[in-house]
Amino acid sequence: MATTDASMHDEIQAEASQGTVVNFGFWIYLMSDVIIFSMLFAGFVVLSTSYAGGPTGRELFELPGVFLETLALLFSSLTYGLVMISLRQGNKRRVQGWLLVTFLLGACFIGLELHEFLSLALEGHGPQRSGFLSAFFTLVGTHGTHVTFGLLWILVMVGQVAYKGLTPAVASRLTRLSLFWHFLDIVWIAVFSTVYLGGMYR
Repeated sequence: MATTDASMHDEIQAEASQGTVVNFGFWIYLMSDVIIFSMLFAGFVVLSTSYAGGPTGRELFELPGVFLETLALLFSSLTYGLVMISLRQGNKRRVQGWLLVTFLLGACFIGLELHEFLSLALEGHGPQRSGFLSAFFTLVGTHGTHVTFGLLWILVMVGQVAYKGLTPAVASRLTRLSLFWHFLDIVWIAVFSTVYLGGMYR
C-alpha cells in the first residue's frame, strides 16, 4: 500500500513538473509572437503611405465588413470565456458546446477576411501592387494564419474533451488555448485601430 501511494505521489509530481515546463515554453512562444507582430506593425507603419501611385486605405477598406469581422472575433473571445467558466464548473457538455460556438465565430472571421483578400486581389490590388498593400497583406494575413491555427486547436480540444474528459492535462491545454485566443483578440484590436481606422485618415 505504501509503495502504491509513493508511486502515485511520484506520478503527480512528474505531471506537475512537466506542466510547469510546458507552461514556461508556451509563455516563451507567446513572447516570440509579440516580437513578430511588433515587427510587422513597425513595417506597416513605415510602408503605410508607400502607395506607388496606387489606391490608399481610404479607397480600399470597407469598414462595415471589417466591423463584422471584429464583432465575430470579440464575441468569440467572450464565448471562450464561457468555456473556461464551464471548465471550472466541471461541465463537459458546456465546455464542448462553447468551444464549438467559438469555432464558428472564428471561422466566420476567417471567411470574411478571405473574402476581403480575394476581392482586393481580383480588383488588381494584391500585395505586389505597392509597399502599403504588401505590408497590409503580410500583417493581416499573419494574424489570420494564427486564427486558423487556433481553430484547428479548438477542434483538437473538442476531441480531447470528448475522449479524455476534463482531466488536469486537458484543462491545462484549454487554459493555454485561452491565452492564445485572447492574445489574438488583442492583436486584432491593434490591427483594426492601426490599419483600418488609421488608414481612413492617411
